[in-house]
Amino acid sequence: MRRSGWIVVAIAAVLVAVGIGAALVLTSGGSTTPTEALGAPRFVEEADAAGVDHAYDGDWTFFVGGGVAVFDCDDDRKPDLYFAGGSNPAGLYRNDSPIAGPFRFSEVLDSGTDLTDVTGAYPVDLDSDSHTDLAVLRFGENILFRGIGDCRFERANEALGFDGGDEWTAGFSATWEGQNELPTLAVGMYVELDEDGRQNGDCADNQLFRPTGATYGDPTLLSPGWCTLSVLFSDWDRSGRRDLRVANDKHYYRDGEEQLWRIEGDQPPRLYTREDGWKKLQIWGMGIASQDVTGDGYPEVYLTSQGDNKFQELSEGPEQPAYSDIAIRRGLTAHRPFAGGDVLPSTGWHPEFQDVNNDGFMDLFVSKGNVDAMPEYAAEDPNNLLLGQPDGTFVDAAVDAGIVHFDRSRGAALVDLNLDGLLDLVEVNRVANVNLFRSIGSGDAVTPVPMGNWIAIGLEQPGLNPDAIGSWVDVKVGEVTVQSEVTIGGGHAGDQTGWIHFGLGASEKAEVRVQWPNGDTGPWMTVDANTFAVMNPDSDEPTVWTSTGD
Repeated sequence: MRRSGWIVVAIAAVLVAVGIGAALVLTSGGSTTPTEALGAPRFVEEADAAGVDHAYDGDWTFFVGGGVAVFDCDDDRKPDLYFAGGSNPAGLYRNDSPIAGPFRFSEVLDSGTDLTDVTGAYPVDLDSDSHTDLAVLRFGENILFRGIGDCRFERANEALGFDGGDEWTAGFSATWEGQNELPTLAVGMYVELDEDGRQNGDCADNQLFRPTGATYGDPTLLSPGWCTLSVLFSDWDRSGRRDLRVANDKHYYRDGEEQLWRIEGDQPPRLYTREDGWKKLQIWGMGIASQDVTGDGYPEVYLTSQGDNKFQELSEGPEQPAYSDIAIRRGLTAHRPFAGGDVLPSTGWHPEFQDVNNDGFMDLFVSKGNVDAMPEYAAEDPNNLLLGQPDGTFVDAAVDAGIVHFDRSRGAALVDLNLDGLLDLVEVNRVANVNLFRSIGSGDAVTPVPMGNWIAIGLEQPGLNPDAIGSWVDVKVGEVTVQSEVTIGGGHAGDQTGWIHFGLGASEKAEVRVQWPNGDTGPWMTVDANTFAVMNPDSDEPTVWTSTGD
């Protein structure tokens, strides 16, 4: 589920053009428009102290993958964690952290979820019972687990008619089409395997599962497949239709490219072509992040790769999927290490947009790490934390944030683990323990100090699709409105559901409205700063949530 920060690029550009300093703020009805970018928040690493001991490991089949699913599995509103393990068992950790305190986690041992050969996992409430389920991706059979409460799960492949196959999977996304009882699922397949489980040099076709009633039938093959590592359903043109973006690894293909499939009602899926405006792009596609950063109302797409990463915007408007790369002028290529002395190209994996310092400007995290020991790419390749600036560019601040290390990272998540309004950082590393970086803002480990105001929005929809996947959340602060799409999928081998975080800068309130998945748009609602607020389509007022204890 995508999380969003503020877009004030247009206003900031005007201020710069007329020579007004960045510290100037605009106000509207007591709401303050953010115009001053803050520095990096500081982080302290607490995985060992928190009781989390987990590494993503294995042979060449686990060079890719290594995701984390972030979701609430015990109904306390705190984010819990499910880590892919590769050749190690996957790990489910319950969040026991005190509110605003140091991290504490306890491992939930279960012979069902403690699978080996797991490459990634995505949380989604498949059966709409308000218990989050898990789609677990594997080198082998993919498994859908039904959440039954208290961080317990039961296998649901047979009950849902889901054929998990016996292949190599690293990508997943889900969306609801119309009033279907179950979501439509996209499964991204990597290299094709022969009958002995060895790669045969070809790319496997991706799979689209559409429900018939309360079960799934045989998947529709999305052919050709080009060795996919990430997929994402997104309403890229704001038409209400959610098409499927596909990131492919050119290491294994000759004639392939990045893909966009049109997914519409009961129609067969079809690829967008040159005639539709789609442009050929060949990269080592690893991960996808989608977010409106430019403020034009349409989501841009960030694609991780080896070497320079891509940041694409619609060049011809929403009429056609014609994208151009604006990564260089935004400072988002992140193509070489910024620390460690290695000058070889980087290898990017998980991208995620968030406002990590709550200043009202969108930031970007990119996980990095050599595939294993590829000599033509950087061996010491630290993760990037790129902070958004008033002029729309980004600057790296990982050193100042205290998150620099040289483990080979894969999946990741920016998420408020202890519900203090400061976004924390979870990183999955290959052949090394995970990192749990607790944000302390501008303070220290004993006394964290927030850097800006914030709100966190929870969506609750009665009936089908209770997490309201496919919604758009509009947040207005002063003269600026950001539009953020709620999705599940993309990233690298993992994603999150739960609170949707927005930085407000100095503003003490925001106006929020939701366009729900069926297209209905609710009223503007006032949400005070530093508040957890729950919204549903049947209410004209948000419900403020407060913790009843640790």
